[in-house]
Amino acid sequence: MSEHESTERRADVAVRAAQAGAEIAADSFRSDLDVELKDGKTDVVTQADKDAQEAVIDGIRETFPTDPIVGEENDARKRVPDDGPAWIVDPIDGTNNYVRGNRAFGTAVAAVVDGEPVAAGTVCPALSDTYRFGPEGAFLNGDPLSVSDRTDPEAATVCPTFWWGFDERDQYAAMTRALVTRFGDMRRYGCAQLVLAMVASGALDGVVTNLRANPWDTVGGVGLIREAGGLVTDLEGERWRHDSVGLVASNGGIHDELLEAARSIDSRVESGRSENDGNRKR
Repeated sequence: MSEHESTERRADVAVRAAQAGAEIAADSFRSDLDVELKDGKTDVVTQADKDAQEAVIDGIRETFPTDPIVGEENDARKRVPDDGPAWIVDPIDGTNNYVRGNRAFGTAVAAVVDGEPVAAGTVCPALSDTYRFGPEGAFLNGDPLSVSDRTDPEAATVCPTFWWGFDERDQYAAMTRALVTRFGDMRRYGCAQLVLAMVASGALDGVVTNLRANPWDTVGGVGLIREAGGLVTDLEGERWRHDSVGLVASNGGIHDELLEAARSIDSRVESGRSENDGNRKR
């Protein structure tokens, strides 16, 4: 089997496994869910998350029984191996949306080799959308994807992603200000894999965070964006990888401005803290 055929096979498995997990999530959507807190009042998990992850893992194991699997829930490993093939699973990305009856959630499955994404499937059952990328390209419901062609920041729509804890809300405020003063509009959806996929499809022009993101929230979507012609870097402007600090993803045309916004967070935060300290002293 050629490398191309092998990677296409992984793309097929990623989509099928994501569909299996998404079906379980959909079955319990807008039902009476038993919700548990993990780390913070908005970081929640349900039995559907756990059941969906098991279904995804079973789907992968049918074809790739010995590959390592990195997953958000249960006892799955949390670190992406640097060498060889592996899988990364988020059974329900956007669980906080899910438990509130918000349709912005999905099951994401990515295949990596030597830490780099080579294929992925993200299935958003309540939106009837299936994203896929592999050696044949990036697709939404079978149609080829391409990032937007906007280059004017004032015409662009961008999204801050991932969640800043209550002890880091100065960073959230700084990020929001950095975006609304540079770009035409801002959205926040609460589902990282979905917003990354939306950059790949052209529905958003950029996504940004200054935080180190979990691989299950990012790797598949990053692969989609790159395959659709976009750009994803860390805060230094270097090629993003699963252990990078910060994530700046865009159509490429607004990337420099988005990178500048991300880099401004720490300086704005420190400036605000100094000013507040001065006010308290007075």
